[in-house]
Amino acid sequence: MTSSPRPASTKEAARDGRGGGSAMALFVIASCQLMVVLDITIVNIALPDIQRSLDFSTASLSWVVNAYTLTFGGLLLLGGRAGDILGRRRVFIFGVLLFVLASLLGGLAQNAGQLLAARALQGVGGAIASPTSLALISTTFREGPERNRAFGVFAAVSAGGGAIGLLAGGILVEWLNWRWVLFVNVPIGLLIALATPRHIKESERHPGRFDVTGALTSTAGMVLLVYGFIRAAQDGWRDTLTLVSFAAAVVVLVAFVLLERRSAQPITPLHMFADRNRAGTYGIMLFLAAALFGMFFFLTLFVQNVLGFSPLEAGLAFLPVSAVIAVSAGMTSRFLPVYGPKPFMVAGGLLAAAGLAWLTLTDVHSTYAGSVLGPMLVFSFGMGMEFVSLTLMALSDVPVQETGAASGLLNATQQVGGSLGLSILVTMYGTASRNEAEKQVPLFLQQATPAQRTEFQRTGELPGRWGAEVLTSGVTAAFIAAAVSAGLAALVAVVAIQVRRSDLERLQGGGPGAPPG
Repeated sequence: MTSSPRPASTKEAARDGRGGGSAMALFVIASCQLMVVLDITIVNIALPDIQRSLDFSTASLSWVVNAYTLTFGGLLLLGGRAGDILGRRRVFIFGVLLFVLASLLGGLAQNAGQLLAARALQGVGGAIASPTSLALISTTFREGPERNRAFGVFAAVSAGGGAIGLLAGGILVEWLNWRWVLFVNVPIGLLIALATPRHIKESERHPGRFDVTGALTSTAGMVLLVYGFIRAAQDGWRDTLTLVSFAAAVVVLVAFVLLERRSAQPITPLHMFADRNRAGTYGIMLFLAAALFGMFFFLTLFVQNVLGFSPLEAGLAFLPVSAVIAVSAGMTSRFLPVYGPKPFMVAGGLLAAAGLAWLTLTDVHSTYAGSVLGPMLVFSFGMGMEFVSLTLMALSDVPVQETGAASGLLNATQQVGGSLGLSILVTMYGTASRNEAEKQVPLFLQQATPAQRTEFQRTGELPGRWGAEVLTSGVTAAFIAAAVSAGLAALVAVVAIQVRRSDLERLQGGGPGAPPG
């Protein structure tokens, strides 16, 4: 009876001759990640048109976004582990094709139920493809400068995809119609699926008993947790279903941890948290995701409702975000082998916090060039530094057969952090805007025309400059909380992350027997 080979780390995989990925392989992987990430924001611009076309109520409209977020966040761990066991290229292609099918069905939807089902199916495809694409970088590119550059591109796409989604959504809605924010995924996804076998080699399969119980409990726990955050943002933290969702999530996730500790082949190896740097990385991602989601959400409201930008103009306003993140990510990936990830994690968090703090100075008289562009660029530069460092550290020295699980965990941390953070920011926004409304309503009633008063009684929404004051007050409060969240990310980096010689050697591609970079 032959013994099982010792698990190979990503560094050992490079020594064995695996890796050496091509530019086309990176383009295919990054294109998939861009498609999945931008789909979180590309639909936002189209929501008013979707509401009119399919007769959504205002309350149910948010589920066009939430149906995707819920399944995407809930199934990430399962998707990452599936690639480890079944082969990453195979699972990657399946996830992309499922995403394509769901996008086509969503674009053809004739009623609200059909669209929500399609959006949920999109989330399933994204949860399969996204962690697998990140894991493919670890097994396709050699450790050292080659992989650092690949991670830099991947991180830039992950962090900047939201801004690109806003621009793409604005263009498609303004020039075509809302259905094209979904149809556009079909040709892109098919090209990715066709190009993958030509440019990406299949990873080594690591067959074994699939942890079905772990998969079910992790998925159920993540879905309940994400749903709880979504519910809290909509109906408050005291809502019965919010509290029940969180309580159930705690019970299921505790059961998941206990089951994983006893499992011989767990879906999420808990020993990954034993590494101080990797555990710190997950904590940093939680705080940064809250800041990132908050910046996009509230700044989109501000530029459209206060500055008066059209959907296309709003999309163009965010274009510098992607450009600056790409520059920052490229610079960071070049200097990481010299200084290690910690300085970039700390500096990135501080820059992001500074940019968000600067945004708190906006008011109803602000302009895009004078008050929004500068802080947005500072924030983006910090996020580019962070995402490269976090991605590298999360997958550093992870055994090859566990890279999918590690990738899924990093993605899941981002989704949970974003959902949790956004729900907290929305709560702060609501409190501050209600307080400001109490000041503005008497002023409005003194100065409003009879027609304006009639409209206010019908909708409950303050028009014009009064409404702008209310929204700006709420957005400012949200940016304060987001700045604190980014600052906490920098603090975790200071306390938890260590610069170790072994990490620098891996980043440089050094060590005995390692191939030249």
